[in-house]
Amino acid sequence: MMSTYSYKDLIGIDNIFQAWDEFKKGKLKKKDVMEFYRNLEDNLFELHRKLKNKTYRHGSYEDFYVNDPKRRHIHKAKASDRIVHHLLYKYLYRIFDKTFIHDSYSCRLDKGTHKAVKRLAKFARKVSKNYTIDCWVLKCDIKKFFASVDHKILLSLLSEKINDKDILELLEHVITSYNEEEGKGIPLGNLTSQIFANIYLNELDQFIKHKLKMKYYIRYADDFIILDTRKYIYCRYTSILAVFLKDNLKLELHQKKIILKRFSWGIDFLGYIVLPHYFLVRTKTKKRVIRKIKSKINSENFRQSFNSYLGHLSHADSYKFTNDLKNQIWLLFSK
Repeated sequence: MMSTYSYKDLIGIDNIFQAWDEFKKGKLKKKDVMEFYRNLEDNLFELHRKLKNKTYRHGSYEDFYVNDPKRRHIHKAKASDRIVHHLLYKYLYRIFDKTFIHDSYSCRLDKGTHKAVKRLAKFARKVSKNYTIDCWVLKCDIKKFFASVDHKILLSLLSEKINDKDILELLEHVITSYNEEEGKGIPLGNLTSQIFANIYLNELDQFIKHKLKMKYYIRYADDFIILDTRKYIYCRYTSILAVFLKDNLKLELHQKKIILKRFSWGIDFLGYIVLPHYFLVRTKTKKRVIRKIKSKINSENFRQSFNSYLGHLSHADSYKFTNDLKNQIWLLFSK
């Protein structure tokens, strides 16, 4: 069903102020946001004027690297552009989220990593009939997903639900503001990239669930898992999926990250090792938690960060590690 929401509705001044309120959370101490805030009303009304007159032009990106946990190349847009991203994200989420499968867990309300991991454990229990028979887990990853998203395919998928020409033009302008290579790529750093990724990979989700009839399937971003009692799922499904991704989405499976394991051996998924009856926090995650907590020990939001990490650990069987961590922090504060 097509959206009846118009461009005029989308860029209404009330929507722009609301997008600002959502965007500014936790960012008011950032230099670029502070500068925008100094003349807030003038800047927001000017943004509205440009969108209304269709003279809005997306700016350039500031790029930098983060290591969390692996090295990622981030592209950060200017404050005014990021407000537009918030406008579009909210609009697209309302239209497309209801079309997604239940077991897509990345960047969605009431989903996330912890629910994805719990769902994996629940599926494994069902497939193995309470761990009485083998449950095989096929884990796959898409090679350079964000850099490989094809702009024409993405715009075609958007146009299936949106018929407002002006909204589609704005979406095209935002999408083509970034190119990893000509006509390809969405930037890590744009809020819109999160919903674009789910819209794009929903094609894969629908294929696996409805064409391949795979009941036990979970996706988080560009990582996905299929569970089955049959070991030959590796040979059968990886070749089928590779062809589908190439022909329909111009994507590739990461051949070095295709893994087939018995569930009883432990499945490394989203920072946890999932085993029958319990979860463990993987060693790399433990080291990263310790490093990050120590780096923030003198910051004003240390307590909030520390409690956040304790919350993450509470989803696993990590009593000993959590106690050791608390003791290390106590010793650092007592010096």
